[in-house]
Amino acid sequence: MEITAPPEEGRVLLVNKPLQWTSFDVVNKLRYKLKMKKIGHAGTLDPLATGLLIICTGKFTKRIEEFQAQEKEYTGEFVIGQTTPSHDLETEVSQAVDCSQLRDEQIYAAAKKLTGTLQQIPPLHSAIKVDGKRAYKFARKGKEIELKPREVTVSVFEVTKIQIPIIGFRIVCSKGTYIRSLARDFGNDLRVGAYLSSLCRTRIGDFKLADAKTLEEIE
Repeated sequence: MEITAPPEEGRVLLVNKPLQWTSFDVVNKLRYKLKMKKIGHAGTLDPLATGLLIICTGKFTKRIEEFQAQEKEYTGEFVIGQTTPSHDLETEVSQAVDCSQLRDEQIYAAAKKLTGTLQQIPPLHSAIKVDGKRAYKFARKGKEIELKPREVTVSVFEVTKIQIPIIGFRIVCSKGTYIRSLARDFGNDLRVGAYLSSLCRTRIGDFKLADAKTLEEIE
């Protein structure tokens, strides 16, 4: 999908976000390079995730919410048999437990249970606001807070690789779905725990990662 307009009016840029960069890092970098005051991204990617980030400038910033609302597609890997407080590699990994008893059928069944309309509890290490503060600020201080479940839709949860403890996946889901929460719930169903070890966003609506450029290419 391509959206074009005179550059001075604004543009939609498809960026392949690099590892360790925040979405805001990308926005700030391009704000400086493009000399655009009105610029923003359509859907946050965690620093440990890579892949498609939609950047809107000028008049196209008015369409950010429209782009954010579209269906997302991800690929990545879970590690089963271990957990972390953040459900990814941002925090310390627990000691491993034995997963040798797990059968492929159990793994496919766990993915199937997490397909459809779900009531998903967001991760404590998230940017959701509780009493005016980000949830991750409470989590980092070790404070217990209760996050309410949110309705999300996972239309596809495909297991693409089983190489215990690594489980490869492809997930198609609605706005607001936390893949880290799916990792947590996937591990809980298997009764061995799990965390998200890698994540790449490959699609937002009709926008595809294959059409995105690196920051170096954009410069």
